This record gives sequence, C-alpha cells and structure tokens, in this order.
Amino acid sequence: MLSTLRRSLGRALAALASCWAGVAAAQALVNEPIRPLPMKAVGDPARIALGARLFQDLRFSRDSTHSCATCHQLRRGGADGKAISTGADGKPALFNTPTVYNSSFNFRQTWTGRYSGAEQLLDHVITRPKAFADSWDLMAERLAKDEALSAQFMEVYGDALRPAYVRDALDQFLRSLVTPSRFDRYLRGDAGAITAEEERGYLRFKSFGCAACHQGINVGGNLFQKMGAMREMPGLETSGADLGRYQETKRNVDRHVFRVPGLRNVALTAPYFHDGSVSTLDQAVELMFKYQLGRTASQQDKELIVRFLHTLSGEKLVPAAPPAAPPGVTP
Repeated sequence: MLSTLRRSLGRALAALASCWAGVAAAQALVNEPIRPLPMKAVGDPARIALGARLFQDLRFSRDSTHSCATCHQLRRGGADGKAISTGADGKPALFNTPTVYNSSFNFRQTWTGRYSGAEQLLDHVITRPKAFADSWDLMAERLAKDEALSAQFMEVYGDALRPAYVRDALDQFLRSLVTPSRFDRYLRGDAGAITAEEERGYLRFKSFGCAACHQGINVGGNLFQKMGAMREMPGLETSGADLGRYQETKRNVDRHVFRVPGLRNVALTAPYFHDGSVSTLDQAVELMFKYQLGRTASQQDKELIVRFLHTLSGEKLVPAAPPAAPPGVTP
C-alpha cells in the first residue's frame, strides 16, 4: 500500500513539475520584443473572397494592364522580386515594392509613412499615374459591366457594386493576409518549432540590438528610423527616393528617414531596402551591422541571424488565383 502511494505521489509530483515547467516556459516568452501573429485572420469570409478576386483584377488600371497582384505577387512573398516596379504609366516607381503580407500591422503605410491605413493607400494606388492612373468611379463603371461580379457584390453587400464596397472588400482581404510562422509557434511555447542554431540566431538578433527597431507583431513596421543611424551611409542622394520621409514633412531632420520595414517573410522578398539596391539577405544584414548598429560581428553571428530570419517565413502563404482579365485582354 505504502509503495503504491509513493508511486502515485511521484507521478503526481512529476506531472506537476512538468506543468509548472510549461507555464514557466510560456511566461518566459511573454516579455519577448517580438509578439506572435494571430493564428488565423479575422474577417467576413465572403468579403475576403470577393477582395481576393478584386486583388487579381486587371480592370483596376485604366488600360487593364495592372492589378494589385502585378506588383504584390502572393507566391513571391507579397512583392514582385524587382528592385523597382513599373507603373501603369510605363515609368519606374520611386520605391521598392513592400510586401502586402501582414501589412495591416504596420503603423503607417509606404516607405515614407505617407498613409495611416489601407483605405488611404488604396486611394493613392487607384488614382496616381505611377500606379493605376484611374479613378474610383471609372473603375467601378468597368467592373459593374461584369454581370457575375455585380451579382457577387449584390450577394455579399445586398447592394449594387459601389466604390465603397470595393474598398471594403479589398481592405478585408488585405487584413486576411496573415502568415504565422515557425517562430510564432516558438513564441507560443513550442521550443521545438525552431532549431538550436535558429534560436542562437534569435538571441544574437536581440543582443546585438537588431530588435531595437525590428520588434512588435510585424518585427518592424511600427516606427521611423534614419538610414545610417550610427554611420553615414554612402550613396544616399539629396533628392528623390533617398530623401525618405522628408518628402512628406519637409523637415531636415527627416532626410533619409524611412518607416522600418517588417521582417516577416523577409527571406522571400529580395531585393532589399527602399531602393531595392541590395540583392541578398546576407548583404542586408552586413550593411545593417555597419551603418545602423555601428557594430562588427563575426561571420558566424551574421549567418546565425540570417538563419533566424528564415524562421519568419509564413508556413502557409495564400495561393494566388489567375488574374481576372476583361474581354479582349490577356493577363
């Protein structure tokens, strides 16, 4: 009887110890500089599906040559792999295309932080010559001629196709582009979600100071910072894209200042920086050490950080549907 009680007590104490170890591990991750993404997006499924369809639609541009997915390719990390994209006017854009994945978690939109949210950004994309060179009313007129699409709007919104509903559907879709990663599972307490080397890379990411700018739910995207914060970065011009936030504020203090990019899916979104001038993640890390941190690091340390950055890739990216082309237009 006594031996049975001892065995039972031993099992109970072991279970309790295991429980407390799990709690302690979970608590240890609460104060991390990076916060996990939600496991799934929240939104109206019908509106998200409609927004996904609109995201692919070439009729958003005046000449039916560009859709949102032209530059924001969901199978390429939400960007297009180019240093600089070409707008509907045939001219190069000013900045490298940022990813749309997890973009709803950014505190401002675009490299210069011009827009506070998706609705303002959509207005910019629709109307500016370097984007779609269109107007909401003309675009809505073209879309409304599509009987199947009009019927879908009636089903989803109980009303005819209107610019406000187009904005809402696209906004719902953009907010659904959330990409939980292995690292999010690690933050939630799954110690085996990343390898020992990747974990060492994360520890170095923190200890070297990378997390001072790249933190929060989007591993960045929540503050402004000057390019060349610790050492002047050669090659930055006094005009054009390199002026950064100065373009919006006209304050000298904002020269060469940009919204810090989020690092989720960063391994999928080369080339890097506001002008797409850096072709590899290894190069980007090297330059950040030199000019943003003002520190030196061993090759091993930099390689470990790159390994950690790969854990931020979403485990399941949203598949892209074929573009919806109007009659007579080949996508």
